Amino acid sequence: MNDSWPVAELDAVRRLRVIARTTPGAGFAEHLLAAPFDRVWGLASDLEDQLPRLITDISSFTVTSAAGERLEARARSPLGMRARFDIVLRPGWCLMQSRFVVGGMAAVPEGHGTRFAFFGGLRLPGIGVADRALRPLMAPLAARVLGRLCDQLEP
Repeated sequence: MNDSWPVAELDAVRRLRVIARTTPGAGFAEHLLAAPFDRVWGLASDLEDQLPRLITDISSFTVTSAAGERLEARARSPLGMRARFDIVLRPGWCLMQSRFVVGGMAAVPEGHGTRFAFFGGLRLPGIGVADRALRPLMAPLAARVLGRLCDQLEP
C-alpha cells in the first residue's frame, strides 16, 4: 500500500446512519441538539435510567455485567417480556443487540451543540422482505425517542 491511498473515516453519527440503513426494517432519526456533548451524552449513556424513559416498550433496564466498553444488560417490557442485551458503550457511541432487537445511539459535538442519532430495529428471520413496509413505521418511533431526550435537555 502507498501513502496516497484514500482514507474515509466516519464519525459516530455517520457510522450509526450506515448501520441503520443497512439493517432491514430499522428506524433512524437524528437531530442537532442545542446542548453540549457532555450533557447530552451524560444523559443518554445512563442506560439504566434513560432507556425506560426514552423507549416506552422498556419498563426496566439493568446492566448485569461490564468489562471495559462491553456490557450485558437485561430489559423488561411493561408486559413482562424479558431480553438480554450485548452492548458496546463508549463516549458518543452505543450499540445494543438482543436476540430479536438491535439499536443504538451516537453523538458528536457540532458547533455549540451536539448531533445525536438513534436507531432501532427488529432482528427476525425474513425481515428483509418487509423492509420497505417497516421503515416508514419505524422512523416515527425513532423520532419519538429523540423528542423525549430533547424534552429532558430543555432548561
